[in-house]
Amino acid sequence: MPPVIDMRCRPAFLHDFFGRTPGTPDYETVKWLNRRVGTRGDVEHFARSATPQGFLSVVREARLTHAVVVGRHTPTQHLPNDEIAAIVSADPAFLGIGAVDPLIQGAKDAIAEAERAITVLGLKGIDLEPGFASPPRHVDDFAYFPVYEFLMEKGIPVFLMSGPTTPNPRYNDPAALGNLARQFPRLKIAVYHGFWPNVQEALGVAFRHENVNLIPDMYLFQVGSQAYAEAANSFLRDQLLFGSSYPFRPIGQSIEDAGKCGFKDEALPPFFHDNAARLLGL
Repeated sequence: MPPVIDMRCRPAFLHDFFGRTPGTPDYETVKWLNRRVGTRGDVEHFARSATPQGFLSVVREARLTHAVVVGRHTPTQHLPNDEIAAIVSADPAFLGIGAVDPLIQGAKDAIAEAERAITVLGLKGIDLEPGFASPPRHVDDFAYFPVYEFLMEKGIPVFLMSGPTTPNPRYNDPAALGNLARQFPRLKIAVYHGFWPNVQEALGVAFRHENVNLIPDMYLFQVGSQAYAEAANSFLRDQLLFGSSYPFRPIGQSIEDAGKCGFKDEALPPFFHDNAARLLGL
């Protein structure tokens, strides 16, 4: 097994949304989602990460080279960049992705915060979630263009949210991603959840645009997703990255299951480590 960088890995203690508080509806939702994405055994495994020490033990047990903790800034959930930076400063194994929202902050302040997250806090990229805006937007909405322009010129990767948890599934649309990649050809784009279940469309966009990276994370193990691995064995070898989506799936099980998805031996190091290291500038 090659070294592994987990591109989507959040501790339970970060927010109730990740299972911080037993007995709450959010805690039950984390258990439910673990069942839906195929967790074997204890669906409350994430409770170990209810403390910083517990989260570090989970990451070390999985033998990760790095665990990437992702921030978020949407109308319904804000994980501040300072909080992400505090978590990742605890150990060299952790890396952080910041987040901004130009609709909430305004474009000028969002760009200033993105710059602070990178240059002051030491985070490695910026997360944007247009589909979770209020009202929802497509990823090629003009409101986000100033932030994209800034990130492209600075060589900072942008991380976009997609997938079936998008409140309005019409905004889980890879066509908008294709337009974004065309408009900003030097922008380093990575997409969490890989636009599942619209797998073939997402692969078509990534085929056309080499600046598009797909991180299917927990959806790598769902019906129809074998096409990700098939593509990684050919044109997508340098554009597919591993993520467990912890706490919604165990890290160790996700590594093990990914190894059984049909990747050729030569496709495993790029998928598990090399593509992430290059994207994050490690």
